[in-house]
Amino acid sequence: MSAFPKKLRLGPLPDTQTIKLTFTCSASLKADLDCYAALHAQTYGEAVDAATLIPHMLEAFMAGDRGFRRSNGSSARRNEKAAPA
Repeated sequence: MSAFPKKLRLGPLPDTQTIKLTFTCSASLKADLDCYAALHAQTYGEAVDAATLIPHMLEAFMAGDRGFRRSNGSSARRNEKAAPA
């Protein structure tokens, strides 16, 4: 059995346009995020830090939240993405 997982829930990171957002978290959460970032780097062969992973983790979490997807706010966001630029 391999010491590293073959697949993580959070896959390789896409290239995206970003904005800066600052938040505060517990020291234990930061340590867990750093461990996840190290494991992600080992799994996908690309160095990445926790700050880079956080938006993708949040997006995956929100996409999996059925209550949020059913909300009006989620529908409006989908409509914005679908509108031609």
